[in-house]
Amino acid sequence: MTDRLGVFEEHRPMLLGIAYRMLGSVADAEDIVQDAWLRWNEVTGPVGDPRAYLARTVTNLSINRLGSAAVRRESYVGSWLPEPLLTSPDIAEDVAAAESLADSLSMAVLVLLESLSPLERAVFVLREAFGFSYPDIAEALERSEAAVRQVGHRARAHVHARRPRFEASEEVGKRVTARFVAASMGGDINAVMELLAPDVTMWSDGGGKVRAALRPISGADKIARFLVSVRDVVGRLDVRYEHVNGSPAVVMSREGVPDSVTVLDIADGRITAIWLIRNPDKIRGLPQVDLV
Repeated sequence: MTDRLGVFEEHRPMLLGIAYRMLGSVADAEDIVQDAWLRWNEVTGPVGDPRAYLARTVTNLSINRLGSAAVRRESYVGSWLPEPLLTSPDIAEDVAAAESLADSLSMAVLVLLESLSPLERAVFVLREAFGFSYPDIAEALERSEAAVRQVGHRARAHVHARRPRFEASEEVGKRVTARFVAASMGGDINAVMELLAPDVTMWSDGGGKVRAALRPISGADKIARFLVSVRDVVGRLDVRYEHVNGSPAVVMSREGVPDSVTVLDIADGRITAIWLIRNPDKIRGLPQVDLV
């Protein structure tokens, strides 16, 4: 029992990482990993490759969960965004395939994964984020290797064609984020617009429970005016700077309770995308989980 638990705990970060990327929810990911533990604990015979076995279990459980998740999201009020996750600025320093791991946690990529089929999403996550071989993925998903390769190439092309560029400099990210918050809270429309790329888009997720824009807002002028207009509505909030899903972010709270999480995509020193999560169910706990 001790050895079995030890093997499972060794792979837990990877399992959470697979489930979170598949589902966009930390709570759902933790449920999936708990179900995987129950199944792992029932295995009686030897397992030649525990990592592959556990990844297969979590992937298939996640695919099954996606069916009910899709039904819930059809009736979701406004834009659906993944549950934000606190991450460290050096999230991927000590792991293999660091760039792919960190990139696949970004809001932009997680939202793009929503446009893939469950099978495409599974192949993309296992291959691009965790480096599983096509033969291993084919075995896990009970598909031919040729079919899995085709699905993988199609999913990768879809994501990479739509994935925005990100600013690599930590220093630039901090500076732009701080200036953005100061300009927005200060009501300076011109200063906000200077920080926004012309084709910037903002998504807001209130889940129908708090005020948020129901549709994406595009264009620097419209977004700047929207942000300044809601300044007086939300009132005075406490601000702290974080990294969320591998990107610069701002957590705003009222009396210690998170009010919103704003994640910024930055390229060439300007903000190219804004992801605003206000749904209290998604930000109340604001978890920090090791999702290798």
